[in-house]
Amino acid sequence: MTRPDLEAGPMPKRKSDEIIGDVEARLERIDWVSASAAIASISAVGIALGLGLPLLSVILERRGISASLIGANTAVAGLASLIAAPLVTPIARRLTVRLTMLLAIIASAISAIGFYVFEAFWMWFPLRLVFHFSITALFILSEFWINAAAPSHQRGFILGIYATVLSLGFAAGPYIFSVVGSEGFLPFGIGAGVIAFAALPLLLAWNRQPPLERRGNDRSFWKYIWLIPTATGAVLVFGAVEAGGFALFPVFGNRIGFDEASAAQLLTAIGLGNVFMQIPIGLVSDRVKDRRTLLLIFAIVGLVGSLFLPSLSTNWAFMAGVLFLWGGVVAGLYTVGLAHLGSKLSGSDLAAANAAFIFCYSAGMLVGPQVIGSGMDIFGPDGFAWSLALFFGLYLILVGTRRFFVR
Repeated sequence: MTRPDLEAGPMPKRKSDEIIGDVEARLERIDWVSASAAIASISAVGIALGLGLPLLSVILERRGISASLIGANTAVAGLASLIAAPLVTPIARRLTVRLTMLLAIIASAISAIGFYVFEAFWMWFPLRLVFHFSITALFILSEFWINAAAPSHQRGFILGIYATVLSLGFAAGPYIFSVVGSEGFLPFGIGAGVIAFAALPLLLAWNRQPPLERRGNDRSFWKYIWLIPTATGAVLVFGAVEAGGFALFPVFGNRIGFDEASAAQLLTAIGLGNVFMQIPIGLVSDRVKDRRTLLLIFAIVGLVGSLFLPSLSTNWAFMAGVLFLWGGVVAGLYTVGLAHLGSKLSGSDLAAANAAFIFCYSAGMLVGPQVIGSGMDIFGPDGFAWSLALFFGLYLILVGTRRFFVR
């Protein structure tokens, strides 16, 4: 018996299911206290990453650390996420979701201060490991809590708020960095304080944590990486570009003539594009017959935009405008990739596939900074753009092949 291809067009819905869903929708309500606790945690994640990635890279660059070693240190973030992805759920099952999140908040805030306290470069590797393991735990459990708090008919609305808040955090982080700079304790104190503040709504929702039930298909994890490759490939590329690009863009900006604040503000432009474009992109994705078409377009935009980055450096304002659009479209790889995944699977299959999705995102975070940093060491500033283009080009081949030859 031939298995139907899961990446073909959307599956039809039964009219009776729609009627039943409408009735159930009228009876369901959003648990805003729980949702707020989870959204506050994810906002802390966004700000901490948006501030921390460029901050640490600039400090290491100032200390004379090579771009490839900066990339290697940043890549520990991806390694920590890869380690955390299969471990967070068992830990939360044993300790409860709320206690695991609280411990993750404490550990990430302390490690953020640790980057200021410990100046030895080798110490930043275990600090990155602890920080990003904790951040990944907050990311995974926040998303789980939001899904549990949202009724089925409003899940898209709540997840839209979730994605917007995360994007605002990523945009706010570089802006904070551009204002406070990289000198002294202040940027580290702000990062740790933002993370610690997320504990307040968590404590308010302490008795509303969602139950975490044991899944029966954990051993099937690996097959979901290859089941819908255009979705998992999209998030792998996005993870690589996001982690490597955010970490090394200040170095790239400095080498092409921008000062520290100007380069950080260009990162803010990318983050704002993510904020303002995800809802329109999501609406468009709901209306196309095959989401792989959108993913193909996004890969082309990512490739072309990357190749043109060096030539845009003569005009800051124009470059900011282009990066606003480019950043929003590239972030669409995550949004549409996840929507494509959700349109093909449901129930326990979707839960397992989401774990694979996060794993691939983490793998991208591991690979991206190292490839981009090495590219800059070998080819100079242009290596930044060429390395980004490499990721988009490889994905373009994948999604193009799947779109036109797999029905």
